[in-house]
Amino acid sequence: MVRRFASTTRFFQPASRSIFFFNMSTSDMNTPSHEECTCSSSVKSTPEIEKNFVHRVYDAIAPHFSSTRFAKWPKVAAFLNSLTPGSVILDAGCGNGKYLGLNPDCFYIGCDISPSLIEICAKRDHEVLVEDAVNLPYRDNFGDASISIAVLHHLSTEMRRRKAIEELVRVVKKGGLVLITVWAVEQEDKSLLAKWTPLFTKYDDEWVDQSISPTRNQSNINLERIPETEVVLQGLEDENQLMNGEPSSGISESGDNTQQEYFVPWHLPYHRAEVSGASAVAVENGFAKKDDKKGAVVYNRYYHVFAEGELQRLVSGINNAAVVDQFYDKSNWCIVLKKT
Repeated sequence: MVRRFASTTRFFQPASRSIFFFNMSTSDMNTPSHEECTCSSSVKSTPEIEKNFVHRVYDAIAPHFSSTRFAKWPKVAAFLNSLTPGSVILDAGCGNGKYLGLNPDCFYIGCDISPSLIEICAKRDHEVLVEDAVNLPYRDNFGDASISIAVLHHLSTEMRRRKAIEELVRVVKKGGLVLITVWAVEQEDKSLLAKWTPLFTKYDDEWVDQSISPTRNQSNINLERIPETEVVLQGLEDENQLMNGEPSSGISESGDNTQQEYFVPWHLPYHRAEVSGASAVAVENGFAKKDDKKGAVVYNRYYHVFAEGELQRLVSGINNAAVVDQFYDKSNWCIVLKKT
């Protein structure tokens, strides 16, 4: 059985926004200062594409998604089982909590942006809370290890992806370990790519901080619309910003011709109870579509798939983190960091 924390007060820093706790008392949170309440809009403010095609989607599909997420990746399990008994582990982006408690000799705290997934974790008696990966609520140097499994590829800007890594490093002690896994461009099953919808560059003020030199194509062409996965984006100022065309061939972070931005479909079967709730609203509002041939409501999830070496480049600018291992596993790029 996973041990409980007698007190969580010492683990949390002042919050920058409302946090929902399960199994933890909000009285353990300090009062946020004015400075901490004033977040950087370029990094901590969530872009619309993440709100609509990550957060909204996982909230709608949470029970079905959770029912498919039970197998543990051997590499992740090996990492957790290698930690010293009594270690405090933060799982940032814990989903349904399948890794929480994997090593019963350690303490776990999980967080995720989806209240629906966190509710599933709470019902399993895990210590969890709702929070953003780029703005973790934990105090500096509190844990022995942190993990981010299949999370960073849902962040839509390089700055947000780097910030999420910095947060994972910040919250562990000196000598603490960080494990990160992300989907790879180099998929073992190449046929999967044909099922994904490649995206054009989104408009600059949504994807790129205007105070720095843009890292992406400057075209105003945004998301490709094709009949099979057509979606309606709310939050765009002008519907004309959605245009037809061929997939962009110049949006790689590294400047080559690798396509890295995709919508990846999730099929929610009609027989699932969720279809009559949030999904009915999503279909009505254009955030999902019905596929009668497959008997499912189809959601699109935003992904930035990582190219070889991209994780290392993001980490290279973080002064207090050293790479101790990096590998490719099951169509994922993975990296292990040590806080220095």
